[in-house]
Amino acid sequence: MPGPFPVTIAVDVRFRDMDAFAHVDNVVYFEYFEMARVAYLDRIGMPIPGPAWHDFGWVIGSTCCRYKAPVVFPDTLEVGTRVAAMSDDRLLMEYSAFSRKLGRAAVEGQALLVAYDFDAGCAIPIRDDIRKAVRELEGGPLPKVPRGAGRIFPSA
Repeated sequence: MPGPFPVTIAVDVRFRDMDAFAHVDNVVYFEYFEMARVAYLDRIGMPIPGPAWHDFGWVIGSTCCRYKAPVVFPDTLEVGTRVAAMSDDRLLMEYSAFSRKLGRAAVEGQALLVAYDFDAGCAIPIRDDIRKAVRELEGGPLPKVPRGAGRIFPSA
């Protein structure tokens, strides 16, 4: 897979992933991104999402996808993810799904992840051990998440 993605997973496109136009349905790519995100979180030492996240976990603040080429069954996608920016309480993750059949990127996406205390019901700072693990996996310091990142609509 081209590009600097420290975590990459292979995803076999399933027949059920197709829509009425015989290509992967747009919402299915968010499932592929989620699979890559969970693999990334595992690599930095986070438990599987669920009950273990009661006092520290992540919520998705926003997510988006840019479709570049239609993918059809059968195919295998190399879905890569990285953290492009990190601030006190959030990460900006980037994704790319590279089609083996097409030999190029089929989709790209982003997600804004917010550190969250599920017991208290509020955003919290990213734990130091997680911050350190992200920096190590990404190969060094990261820029801060840009102001307004993840905003789809202009504020009123």
